[in-house]
Amino acid sequence: MTNALDFSYESRPGRVVFRAGAAVSATPGEVERLGLRRVLVVCGTRGADTARAVAEALGPACAGLHDRARMHVPAEVADAAVQTARAVGADGCVAVGGGSSIGLGKAIALRTGLPLIAVPSTYSGSEMTPVWGLTENGVKRTGRDAKVLPRSVVYDPELTLSLPVPLSVTSGVNAIAHSVEALYAPDTSPLIALMAQEGVRAMAGALPAVASDPASRAARGRALYGAWLCGSCLGATTMGLHHKLCHVLGGTFGLPHAETHTVVLPYALAYNAPAAPEAAAAVARALDAADAPTALWELAGRLGAPRSLAELGLTEADLATAAEQATNQAYANPRPVTADGVLAVLRAAREGAPPATVAG
Repeated sequence: MTNALDFSYESRPGRVVFRAGAAVSATPGEVERLGLRRVLVVCGTRGADTARAVAEALGPACAGLHDRARMHVPAEVADAAVQTARAVGADGCVAVGGGSSIGLGKAIALRTGLPLIAVPSTYSGSEMTPVWGLTENGVKRTGRDAKVLPRSVVYDPELTLSLPVPLSVTSGVNAIAHSVEALYAPDTSPLIALMAQEGVRAMAGALPAVASDPASRAARGRALYGAWLCGSCLGATTMGLHHKLCHVLGGTFGLPHAETHTVVLPYALAYNAPAAPEAAAAVARALDAADAPTALWELAGRLGAPRSLAELGLTEADLATAAEQATNQAYANPRPVTADGVLAVLRAAREGAPPATVAG
């Protein structure tokens, strides 16, 4: 009898602090532990109050606050942040907020080599990955570089209490997408599979509780725990069709990040499921459902999330361009990525049709 196991797994360096109140109570200690004396705090307009509280807690170790993070990290926004970091003589960066803020912190780290500390306030998972993204001339580029992986991540469930329910839901489904694609990634492993299934189970169980009681610290903590696991899966594996589509839709057409992930996920999984039946079955088990794509689509519907790309502003005329961009380069995916196949996924996702229509 032969052993079917065949994989490589590389653990990512980094430290995680997870507790209520940690944003203010633990971040200064993480800065001190890294030997930093002048850190730049970066954030977006939303969540600036929290970033200011973190900046105040840092005291003399805070060299400034830069509150200009934007979705998909436009190149000009990254340029301005790098200039600010250099102007204040920063020796490190603390990114406070969602994926946009952490993405901007990563852009600074990429360009300058400064160590990054992440204090996430959404469930995006970016804080657990060495993946960076920049949007220039309407095209989003991504890459991997160990320099952008945060040295410390401070998880504070209290930061997510003010996250509006609609954004909590879409941010949470965005996290689930990381685990789904990790399960059929070419570089997956048994440990990743365990984390992915637990991440999906935790997040899918937490989101209804968050929606019914947004002030529940237990539900918020459970969701953030799920986000940590899902983000770890994203950081350790190669993403496929789902993430490629979302990068195209966000970078080229300006569709909102978390909402786009929420709409596309059931269709991308339905497309890939015939070629990755074990992964689809694992997602279904984590969701306690018979069919994973349908369960994800129904979950979004029950929680009031958008279920069509048309709701997000994608027009019929955009479909061909999006399909062309999503197929212009080869990338890992369990099912061959064809122009016709991608167009079928996009068309069904734009209409909000049941995901079974693209299973093939």
